[in-house]
Amino acid sequence: MENPKLFISYCWSTPEHEQWVIDLSTELTESGIHVILDKWDLKEGHDAFAFMEKMVTDPSVKKVAMICDEAYASRADGRSGGVGTETQIISREVYEDQEQGKFVAIIPNRDENGQAFLPTYYKSRIYIDLSEPDKYSDNYEKLLRWVYDKPLYTRPEIGKKPSFLEGTESVSLGTSTSQKRALSAIKESKQFASGALDEYLHTFSINLERFRLIEVEGEFDEALIINVESFLPYRNEFLALILAISQYAPNEENIHKLHRFFESLIPYMDKPSHINSWKESDFDNFKFIIHELFLYTVAILLKSEQFKLTGKLLSQQYYIEGKAQYGQPTMFEYQIFREYLRSLDHRNDRLKLNRLSIHADLLKERSNGSGVEFKHLMQADFLLFIRSDLHNDSYYQRWFPDTLLYVGHFNNPFEIFARSSSKAYFEKMKVALGINEVSDLDKLIEIYTNDPQRVPRWHFDSFNPRALLGYELLSTRA
Repeated sequence: MENPKLFISYCWSTPEHEQWVIDLSTELTESGIHVILDKWDLKEGHDAFAFMEKMVTDPSVKKVAMICDEAYASRADGRSGGVGTETQIISREVYEDQEQGKFVAIIPNRDENGQAFLPTYYKSRIYIDLSEPDKYSDNYEKLLRWVYDKPLYTRPEIGKKPSFLEGTESVSLGTSTSQKRALSAIKESKQFASGALDEYLHTFSINLERFRLIEVEGEFDEALIINVESFLPYRNEFLALILAISQYAPNEENIHKLHRFFESLIPYMDKPSHINSWKESDFDNFKFIIHELFLYTVAILLKSEQFKLTGKLLSQQYYIEGKAQYGQPTMFEYQIFREYLRSLDHRNDRLKLNRLSIHADLLKERSNGSGVEFKHLMQADFLLFIRSDLHNDSYYQRWFPDTLLYVGHFNNPFEIFARSSSKAYFEKMKVALGINEVSDLDKLIEIYTNDPQRVPRWHFDSFNPRALLGYELLSTRA
């Protein structure tokens, strides 16, 4: 790559300032830039005006930096001296230059009021500030990036229109206003924050009905994919609120609200009372959405190290009123939020995708842009799996950790368990698992060791609970 050429325009105001300009020019030269400076390039017998005009207008000189101290700004506005001559040339070029990328002002110092010295013609433009020593390094980098045309932030490639917008009517959950009100109130500790959160969660729960799949034309699994994709903005709204709660209002009252909120969503996972003809998979979109929301909630609480509140949420049972009329149990553990999605397996077979788990694939793909890294989803999934096996004897009523398909050959413990090698950290974390001592895990680890089939598998892929727990090192150091 050819070294970029940079012309430096400045004023011989003081010896100290001249030396500052020389030092900057030297630093830029050492950074691979061909700096054109009068002290280096304007020799005896040269025409000073012609030199200035050439440097400003020469197309091979891609950048011009104006070192704007008080004298430079004053002489530029007064059109006096060499700077005045350069300014007449530069100002015309600045006004006529449509790209606005060739010229930049550099600020070496400021006036007594902290204002930058800038020529009038440059007042509205962005400058580079090298006047503050503690910010010099960052702003010098900005200067380098400007010279090399390598900005820190660039526009990403424009993608395709989301498929859920193609040929479908937009469905709104109608929660955006109440979410913004609740989010602001929680962050600012407003007195009405509790009521605002109640309003948002109630609106969410009631309006989720709008996403019900009714009289689907074509393949049901295709309609499901479009449906859950169209729900993404509202999932992200919810996650923003959970993140705010975990940071600004992590208390048992809000965990109680979330518990009752998830409880209110459970009926969506089964047939409504007014429907007579139905298939088990008809509600798979709701099963996916609600499972995803619950998994992210636990992931965020764990990431924020809100272990006591995580334990509080996971220890609560969920009441399903409709079961009572059939004489069935009405209280359920959190495992109710993870149900088998038959329609996704049908999609895998129908399209011959040969995927180990479409459910896991969707969760991983949708984690992009969620604000929560996928590794934190896997960590939450693993904790939910271990806790369900610790406190539940039924093989068929356990939490299935879909995301752990992507653990691969990762044999290191997840972060919260790695940190739990510290006795103090383990004492805080253990409530999320619902145990009192490390020895409470012994029986479960023995079961996994003696019966590997107890650990979920995807064909030949599985995971090692002992390794992901960091079992041998739990609570072993001060």
